[in-house]
This record gives sequence, C-alpha cells and structure tokens, in this order.
Amino acid sequence: MSESSGTPLRRVRVHHLRQAKERGERITMLTAYDAPTARILDEAGTDVLLVGDSVGDNMLGHTTTVPVTVEDMVHHTRAVAGAVRRALVVADLPFGSYEASPQQAHATSVRLMKEAGAHAVKFEGGRRVAEHVHLLTSTGIPVMGHVGFTPQSENVLGGKRVQGRGDEAAQRLTEDAVALQEAGAFAVVLEMVPAPVAARVTEVLAIPTIGIGAGPECDGQVLVWTDMAGLSDWSPRFAKRYAEIGATLGAAARAYNEEVRGRAFPTEAHSFAE
Repeated sequence: MSESSGTPLRRVRVHHLRQAKERGERITMLTAYDAPTARILDEAGTDVLLVGDSVGDNMLGHTTTVPVTVEDMVHHTRAVAGAVRRALVVADLPFGSYEASPQQAHATSVRLMKEAGAHAVKFEGGRRVAEHVHLLTSTGIPVMGHVGFTPQSENVLGGKRVQGRGDEAAQRLTEDAVALQEAGAFAVVLEMVPAPVAARVTEVLAIPTIGIGAGPECDGQVLVWTDMAGLSDWSPRFAKRYAEIGATLGAAARAYNEEVRGRAFPTEAHSFAE
C-alpha cells in the first residue's frame, strides 16, 4: 500500500487492507514499542504498526513474551498511538488476558482501545478463539488473528518450531484461519509456516494474510523492528537485516564516552555564555 505523490495523508483503516489484497498490493507491517520509533516508521510509510507482546523479549528483558502484562501493553500502545498519523495501530492481547472467555478478551480489548488508543487488537489462536473474535467484532473492535507458531504457547509447542508441516497439520491451520475469517477477523498473521501452506491459506481467505517466516506469497509481511534494523547481535532466519543500528549506536556511545573522558565534550559550542 502506498500513497500517490501529492495526495493528502490518509489514515490506514481495516477496510484499506482488504482493498489492498483485492488490488494485489503488498501490506507492510512492523512492530513498534515507543513514540520516537513509531514516528519514524510511520513517516516511512509503514501501513500497520503492531505493538506486540514481543516488547517482552525485545525491550523489557524477558526471555519470552509470557510475562508481559496488560499494563505493559497499555503503556507502550499509548506511546505508539500518540505518535502516528497514518499507520493502523494494532495492539497484542498478552498471555492470560483473553484465553479464559470471550468476555475477558472483550474487557482487555476495551482497555487497549479506550485507554491506549489502539485501532485494533490481535491475539493468538484459531478455532478455539473464534467465539472471542465474534464478540469483539460484533461490538466494534477490529481483530487481527494469529495462527501458525504462536509465541505465547511456546511451552506447549516445544519451542520455536515451524507449524503446519504435513497434510493434516496444514489442513488444521487452514481451518483455523478460515474460522477466524468467518468470526469477523480483518486479517490473519501466519507465523513460521511452510511457504506453500501459507500460499494456500492466502488463496483461500478473502481477508489479508500477514506473513512472518511464511514465505513470499502472503498479502503482507511483518517483522520485529529490532530484527529488521539490526539492533541486536542475533536475528531469526526469516528476518532480513536492513541496517546495523546496534553497531552504529555502539560506535556513537563509545565516541561519546571517549570525548567526555578526554574533556573534548562539551566545548564552547555546546555551552551557554553568561
């Protein structure tokens, strides 16, 4: 999705994503967890900014997404939503905040919409959460689904493993995605799914698929921004590093430390006269 040169800035809405799929236009999506990063990614033309519970293992020092709380998500979503002018802001429902019932999912989603300014929510699961999706969408809350590898279920799945391998698993995954669509989801994330399976799901669904480690045939792609920008020493196989921000930041910090210790900073140019 892209704006034509000279046209007014238009907020991305959920129906624009479906229109993009119908036109064969690719959808771009990145995670964001703070206002400065969200502003940069928004101004770069990113269609969707996901305030993911991946904030846990990328920003908060956790080893998984499981410890992330609703308060964490409200805090980070508010920062992102307040910084963007165009992108659709989607907030994750963290582990333990929606699984018990559709009503629990609704209550958490209302907080992320009312208190944090999210435009839509996302949570993991297929047929087992279809009733949750239906309740939310019927009460005015847009929902993005998430199937394939679901990080909140890592302990059940036996680690970060590709999902949907084999005919039976692929069929179950497809049925999960269809159930989300029928319940009212406006898009579905496919994570760590074999490319041919993701291509099939994309063909079957009328709503967009957003891939992460799911091959090139999805309607859009999403990456964790720290993986995309090379902020850390390691990134997953499916992520392409478009920069090495971590190395650049480290070099800047070392130069700063050296100049302060050597009394080269600050100079008169960085000081106030009487």
